[in-house]
Amino acid sequence: MSALESLIRLHRWQLDERRRDLATLEDLAARLQGERRKLDEEDERERAVASASPEAAFGYAGYARSLIDRRRKLEQSQAEVAGQIVRARDALGEAFQEVKRYEIAAANRQKQAEQRDARRQQQALDEVGVEGFRRKAARGE
Repeated sequence: MSALESLIRLHRWQLDERRRDLATLEDLAARLQGERRKLDEEDERERAVASASPEAAFGYAGYARSLIDRRRKLEQSQAEVAGQIVRARDALGEAFQEVKRYEIAAANRQKQAEQRDARRQQQALDEVGVEGFRRKAARGE
């Protein structure tokens, strides 16, 4: 295995790692969004209970304060994850560019090797043709 093939393999592995990291972060973002929906649904249920009962309405104020705090923390978490997703996408793009750069270099090397082989084969065929011509000329044909 050449050094270039080793580099390609290493960078493909790193690219796969970046993809897994991004998928994990996107999964976390989806779970946080689900938590936000659950929090909103819970708030709607509590409001309905508080509007139906004067005793429950008295306790709703404390619940609302804790709900505001929970929402704020959840929004902070969502913002942090969104920033991490942006950074992970950038890292994924860079890793992809690295892999492509090495793959293109390998393809160019392969193409050059094939061209060298084709030139050598053509030279060998030319030599056979010239030798055949010389022999015919020497025999007087």
